[in-house]
Amino acid sequence: MAKPRMCPHCRAFIDNSDKICPYCEHEVPMTAGRRLLREERIRNAGAQMSFTTKLLLLVNAGLFVVSWVLTARFTGEMNFLGGIDGQVLLLLGGKYRLSILLHGEWWRLVTANFLHGGLMHIAFNSMSLFNLGTIAEEVFGTARYVSLYLVTGVCGFIASMMWSNSLSIGASASICGLIGAMYAYGRISFNSDLQSVGKRWILFIAIFGFLFPAIDNAAHFGGLVSGFGFAYLCRTPGHDRNKEDIWRGIALAAVATTLVAFFFAYRNFALATG
Repeated sequence: MAKPRMCPHCRAFIDNSDKICPYCEHEVPMTAGRRLLREERIRNAGAQMSFTTKLLLLVNAGLFVVSWVLTARFTGEMNFLGGIDGQVLLLLGGKYRLSILLHGEWWRLVTANFLHGGLMHIAFNSMSLFNLGTIAEEVFGTARYVSLYLVTGVCGFIASMMWSNSLSIGASASICGLIGAMYAYGRISFNSDLQSVGKRWILFIAIFGFLFPAIDNAAHFGGLVSGFGFAYLCRTPGHDRNKEDIWRGIALAAVATTLVAFFFAYRNFALATG
């Protein structure tokens, strides 16, 4: 234990970074130093990117490169700045209502969240995730952050599917989930910095969606609303060890579901092109 401190409940010495006392399993109040560090990270969004956020950005970038290579192969055009071919996005798992409802391809609600239609699309979403991801992980913890990102993305594309049949892709549904959760949690915990971050991003997303009608505003709305609900489920993070185990289980289930969805997307692509 590099930095011990005393648990206020059982008086045992614990690590300074512990959120749950390993002896009495009570929640340990945040130290003043850690509280200041969190507030500083919120005010300087994206200054220190977490590993989880780096991994999500890497997956998104990898799939974008795959999409671009396949577009170049199918169309014969090597234009990196150009948009990704719609047929490629459909084959790789873009959201498409008829495929989901008529053919049972539920996995599209997951895979659509990791696909992007062009360089500007992925650049904007990457910038947003870069700025918001580390804050969300700092506030909610890794397990809740992973659950939040994956589940609100699915909720966003469910809303999109109910609204229209058009092909839709992008990480913005999950990003709106992060925004909604942080704003709502800021209100619950009376954290003005967190509320301020949420307000600015909600306003920005609303203006952006109004100016560009082609944007899937239904997916944004679904992600935002589900993010609000998520915050209320997490209003007492770290309350006890059993709750932490439950959230870790939810995160593992969400990751496993995502991997299964990618397997089905790969199988769909292989069958369609083989």
